[in-house]
Amino acid sequence: MDLAGAVESFKNLKMDLTLPDTGLLIAYFAIWTMAIIPIYIGSYLSLKETKNESMSKSDAYTFPIVGSIFLFGLYLCFKYFDKDLVNTILQYYFLIIGTFAMTGVLSTLFRYLAGSNNNTKEPKKSLISFKIPHIKYVLDAKDVNIDIPDIIAFLISAAFSVWYIKTKNWIANNIFGLTFSIQGISLISLSEYSVGVILLVGLFFYDIFWVFGTDVMVTVAKSFDAPIKLLFPKNIFAETFQFSMLGLGDIVLPGIFIALLLRFDRHLHQEKKTKGKGPMKTTYFSSTLVAYALGLFTTIFVMHVFKAAQPALLYLVPFCVGSSLLVSAVKGQFKKLIFSNLNEEATASTSKKTN
Repeated sequence: MDLAGAVESFKNLKMDLTLPDTGLLIAYFAIWTMAIIPIYIGSYLSLKETKNESMSKSDAYTFPIVGSIFLFGLYLCFKYFDKDLVNTILQYYFLIIGTFAMTGVLSTLFRYLAGSNNNTKEPKKSLISFKIPHIKYVLDAKDVNIDIPDIIAFLISAAFSVWYIKTKNWIANNIFGLTFSIQGISLISLSEYSVGVILLVGLFFYDIFWVFGTDVMVTVAKSFDAPIKLLFPKNIFAETFQFSMLGLGDIVLPGIFIALLLRFDRHLHQEKKTKGKGPMKTTYFSSTLVAYALGLFTTIFVMHVFKAAQPALLYLVPFCVGSSLLVSAVKGQFKKLIFSNLNEEATASTSKKTN
């Protein structure tokens, strides 16, 4: 899209300042709430002392490029191949992943309800144990221990998969979407604040280009019939549904940044703990989560007013990054926030506990 075309498109935008009807208001609130909940849960789950997948600076730089290749590849698949076939393949692929993601969330929940803290220093009473071998460039060697909560969680997750594949029910879609988001946020960690900023700034421009510059993002979102987005009926009281939607990327990617800030809050707390200071304060986490909520509200508001799809990261990135920088400036902790390597410090802390 050239500059003249962009200006013309802007001129053709129509503003709607009327309040949404009750059904649409419920949909907006539901999407907004469903986005915040997995960030909160996933962030706290990310505090557990297990080895997470860590994103490096090179990963952050290349992520928008890899994401663009994947997105455009999907666009070409939907354009030149049978949509039903493409969706069927993708549905089964994501359902397999989703089943294991839901299993992870449910087994953690079951252990919590049973009074277990899920600490890796207290090994599970395994019913089944085996080792996954190392496959070069594909898979790291890993010991797998399966206990009763894992088995129950897997059976429930498999039942949800069957429900979704047979009905394509939007509630089942959202359950998978929420568990995807929780697992993604809890398992993917950022080692440094700068890595998170690089990632979000890159995705800021990625989102703007693919939403405003082309029809690719909107086309893929509407064509992709798999649990990679949250859905809610625009009028839940109607006989047939049209849906409001939010992509999981707009939850998970800001979510891992917000989870980093909760880990930074813990780092500050551990520094003060030796001085006898009180319980952990989550200033960075809480303020940035509120900023995310305000950014998402702004996205929904602009989308409603202009009746046009919006790149959510256009609003979420400035809110989240700006909030964390503002807090660091007010608290005089800018350098500490920028230069702390939380993965290295967590590893050092863990090794001290085991010695």
